[in-house]
Amino acid sequence: MKTPYDLNENASRIVYVKPVAVADLPAEVQEQAGEAEIIYSVHDAGSGEQLAFVADRKLADLLAAEHDYSAVTVH
Repeated sequence: MKTPYDLNENASRIVYVKPVAVADLPAEVQEQAGEAEIIYSVHDAGSGEQLAFVADRKLADLLAAEHDYSAVTVH
C-alpha cells in the first residue's frame, strides 16, 4: 500500500535536549540546581530558543510529551 506521508508535518513539534554542566551556568541558576552537576536544557528545534532547564533527561521527556512535543538528544 502506498500512502503519502509528509515527514515534515510534525517537524515543529520537536524539542532538543542537551546536558549542561551546572558550573557553566550563571550563579543564580547554579543555586537553583542544588547538588546537581549536570542539568538538561530544552530548546525549540526550529528557532533554537531555550525553553527550560530540567533536573534530568526523564523529566525533559515528560515535559515535552505533556506539551505534545517529541524530545531528541543533542550531542
